[in-house]
Amino acid sequence: MTAYEPPGEPGSGPGPAQGTDRPAQGTDPAAHDAVVLAGGAARRLGGADKPGVRVGGRALLDRVLAACDGARTTVVVAAPRPTARPVTWAREDPPGGGPLAALDAGLRHTTAEHVVVLSADLPFLEERTVGRLLSTLRGSAADGVLLTDPDGRDQPLVAAYRTRRLRETLALLADRHGGPQGLPLRRLTAELNLTRISDPVASFDCDTWDDIASARARIREHGHVLDEWISAVKDEFGIDLDVDVKELLDLARDAAHGVARPAAPLTTFLVGYAAARAGGGPEAVAEAARKAVALAARWAEESTPQASGDRPDVAPDATPDTSPDAG
Repeated sequence: MTAYEPPGEPGSGPGPAQGTDRPAQGTDPAAHDAVVLAGGAARRLGGADKPGVRVGGRALLDRVLAACDGARTTVVVAAPRPTARPVTWAREDPPGGGPLAALDAGLRHTTAEHVVVLSADLPFLEERTVGRLLSTLRGSAADGVLLTDPDGRDQPLVAAYRTRRLRETLALLADRHGGPQGLPLRRLTAELNLTRISDPVASFDCDTWDDIASARARIREHGHVLDEWISAVKDEFGIDLDVDVKELLDLARDAAHGVARPAAPLTTFLVGYAAARAGGGPEAVAEAARKAVALAARWAEESTPQASGDRPDVAPDATPDTSPDAG
């Protein structure tokens, strides 16, 4: 039994309705956990370490972890490796038991009412898409909400589920088949009441080197490259800070035009340094940028030719004998 939600803005979904789960007493009903499946043999990539393949300078796994940053607990089912964000590691027993065995292992570390289940090869997944999945789930009586790809195929590893229903269904399948090892995901989804959302971008996964090449090309398109670069830099430095990018770009433009071209990168660096000394945060960046913009404007005014009859801009206490250019 399924329902279908047409494409819409991320975060949109049906109005509030009573779900099938009730939060346990003392728990936060808005909290959610995330399980990321990062194992697998990656045969179509020639056995390459797919979660570690870089797209836009960031490992695929790190890109997915950034999208589920709002999770209370994030579990990665794979052998441990360095990641940009702290996670809980889990492993199916034996390793290589397939997606249902991996999901079962990951769920053992979760406690929230809802869980986001993701694969580690989604280069365009964003936090707002995760939010859309969760808001749709919370506003329905469905067992889960998953994305579909451009051909309408289900993507059960880009989805949000009610944790209790996943555990119940996995236990049912394990009892029926002697364990979850080797079972395909469709055995799980066939037992669940699911809502489907079409999202051809967020559902794009990288199974082949051609997919990797397409993803790398897309993020370098004019409409994406700046956001991708900023996200990559923030991940590299471990910075979780949202600032007004337009404000900083306007500052760089004013410094370049009013002072000299090299002033643009140097000024934005100094703004960041000043903001850090002031305690960091978007407000500190905005205040430092405001001061730098005002300084650039004053600098530019001094280089503007004076109108006929105007007095030069000198200090109020300057006299013909004490002004800097007096001879």
